[in-house]
Amino acid sequence: MKIKANNYAFIDSQNVNLAIREQGWILDWLKFRRYLSDRFSVKKAFIFIGYMAGNESLYKTLQNYGYIIIFKPVLFLPNNEVKGNVDAELVLHTMIEYPNYNKAVVVTGDGDFHCLIEYLELKNKIERLIIPNKFKYSSLLRKFSHLIAFLNNTKDKLSFSK
Repeated sequence: MKIKANNYAFIDSQNVNLAIREQGWILDWLKFRRYLSDRFSVKKAFIFIGYMAGNESLYKTLQNYGYIIIFKPVLFLPNNEVKGNVDAELVLHTMIEYPNYNKAVVVTGDGDFHCLIEYLELKNKIERLIIPNKFKYSSLLRKFSHLIAFLNNTKDKLSFSK
């Protein structure tokens, strides 16, 4: 009997959500949680998200699906844009949890995580870098092509359908 690894996922929710929607579909977060578990032996999945009052049912649903939510306070800009960059939180929690997982699965296409991926690779602590859109991600992440899995061709198995 094969023993499954104790891997943790660290998910940049805004990056994933926007990149998938740009491809014309909506990610089913429950199916994605199962995908992470089945394909990459993810035991804990941390999702980093900006907190907005009124979205409590979404947050509860994500928790029920098995995600551990790390909130970032959001800023409301004068042009009505909402800003809730989760980069620092994702890096910090990846390092806080470092002794607790075998390998990390980082889910983002954002080049701001280049140094994190580089460090995890140096320490042999990264299982996979999952990028939501192979046509639109930071060129800083290309050097990790051997670690990358793209979500472009997963629409049939991971899309939300009513």
